[in-house]
Amino acid sequence: MSASRFKFSVKPQEAILILITMFWGGTFLAVQYAVTLSDPFFFVGLRFATAAIAVVLISLKTLRGLTLKELKAGVAIGIAIAMGYSLQTWGLQTISSSKSAFITAMYVPLVPLLQWLCLGRLPGLMSCIGIVLAFIGLILLAGPENSLLALGPGELITLIGAVAIAAEIILISAWAGKVDVRRVTVVQLATASLVAFVTMVPAGESVPPMSTGLLVVALGLGIFSAIIQVTMNWAQRSVSPTRATVIYTGEPVWAGVFGRLAGERLPWLAIVGAAFIIAGVLVSELKLRKRRSEAGDLTVE
Repeated sequence: MSASRFKFSVKPQEAILILITMFWGGTFLAVQYAVTLSDPFFFVGLRFATAAIAVVLISLKTLRGLTLKELKAGVAIGIAIAMGYSLQTWGLQTISSSKSAFITAMYVPLVPLLQWLCLGRLPGLMSCIGIVLAFIGLILLAGPENSLLALGPGELITLIGAVAIAAEIILISAWAGKVDVRRVTVVQLATASLVAFVTMVPAGESVPPMSTGLLVVALGLGIFSAIIQVTMNWAQRSVSPTRATVIYTGEPVWAGVFGRLAGERLPWLAIVGAAFIIAGVLVSELKLRKRRSEAGDLTVE
């Protein structure tokens, strides 16, 4: 006699990514405060310079073995990180936060698409369902007011940033297990910082007055960024890009939670969207496994 049931399981690496995503969502308020003290590209450059120094201090001996492959991996990932963080922040200067959140959410379907186009890896059925649920949730959570068909400069900049975020996840997974995590992290953080600082020139930015508040936020977020990048590089050795993407979609949910603690209130539609995102994460963790019982019947676990 055959039977079937779903099996829910979370790897330790996936649990850590979920925890990282929770804290990641909490950085929203800090960044919101920082951009009142600095232009976006300078702050991104300062943030990742701090992160790079933090990782260097614990990786001095390891850095001596840096290989050409690790250098290439770090530079590629670093460029994607710089574009993702900088362009999203730049776009927020000319478009609403709700529209920015919706356009940035495009990285959710872009990851499996880029994964298929670049790596030839098709996502599984449950991961696809999870992505669809999470994407619907992000749309409801963002609550865009206007049509996205008429893309202005801010919208286009943010959309390119979403592509960069998707590329970052794909690139990390492509090199995971093939390079030293700490060496690549140093290179990618340093690259992200350099790219952001260089981009200040065409963006017309200047170095702002250095205040205690700006330095404290940059130092705190820089150290946290270092932890995030090291963890992502380590965890995605055994976590697929698709599943990692669904986990990362929990970021706006946690941002909403911390925002509520700070006095913000989410409308009911946004709460429904948050529920869809959580459902997407849970569904993506469901597995269908086949085994043969001793009687020869096919059983699905």
